[in-house]
Amino acid sequence: MTTGVTAPTTAARGVSSLHMGGKGKFGIFSPAVYGTKLVLGKDKLNKIRGKGISLHSQTIGEFCQWIGAYHLRVKLIKKAKVNGDVLGFLV
Repeated sequence: MTTGVTAPTTAARGVSSLHMGGKGKFGIFSPAVYGTKLVLGKDKLNKIRGKGISLHSQTIGEFCQWIGAYHLRVKLIKKAKVNGDVLGFLV
């Protein structure tokens, strides 16, 4: 006899679907990222990309603190990651 109840999925348990690394979507900025990867190399590109992401996350945190909405920091950082993926920065 089955109850019709299924186990919760990963998303239902609160685990984020955002992952580090991997392959990003092809977007409008993807050709520039591929060109930069060819010129600078993968390691240098990842170092610059990491620095940019760090600065952007820091700026988002400072903005949230300035407007008194620090509780929105994580949501805005996740949104920035999704937007970066859609635009092709994470290929």
